[in-house]
Amino acid sequence: MYTETVIDNKEHCMQVMLGMEEAFRSKNEDYFINVLKEERSLVLRVHAVCILADIGSEKSVEPLADVLLNDPDPLVRHEAAFSLGQIGSSKAVGYLHKAVLEDKDPIVRHEAAAALGSIGSVDSEDVLKKALNDSKEIVRNSAKASLFNIEFLKKYFPGSSARERAPRP
Repeated sequence: MYTETVIDNKEHCMQVMLGMEEAFRSKNEDYFINVLKEERSLVLRVHAVCILADIGSEKSVEPLADVLLNDPDPLVRHEAAFSLGQIGSSKAVGYLHKAVLEDKDPIVRHEAAAALGSIGSVDSEDVLKKALNDSKEIVRNSAKASLFNIEFLKKYFPGSSARERAPRP
C-alpha cells in the first residue's frame, strides 16, 4: 500500500519543512521523531527519516524501527532501513532482520539487507543467507554484498563494526 497523501496541506508542510531546517541545524532528533509520529504526509515522513540518517543516534533507533515495521508506505520503510544502517547501531539488527524476512515490498527487503551490511553484525549472517533465496534479484544482491562486507570485517577488523571504519557501504 502506498501513501495516498503526499502533501496534505501545502502551507502546513512548508512550515514543518522550515522547522526541519532549524531542527537540523541544532541537531534536534526529537523534532524529527515527532514528525514521524504525527504527520501523515509522505513528503514530511520521508524527509524526517532521511535527516535522521545524518543526525540520528541510539535515541532514533526505536522510532525508526517502528517506521520500518509499520509505516504503510514502502518508500518510507525503505528510507527507515537506510537510516538505521547509517546510524549503525546493533540495536537495529533485530528489526532489520524482520524486515529482510517479512516485508512485502522488495525495495524494503533490499534496503534492510544493505543496512545489515552497513552495520556489519556477524549476527546477521544467517538472515542474509536466507535472503539469498529471495524471489527478487535486488534483495539477493544486497544480501550478497552485505555478507561480503561482514566477511571483510571478520577478516581484517575482527570485533569491530562497519560504523567504526570508513567508508561504509
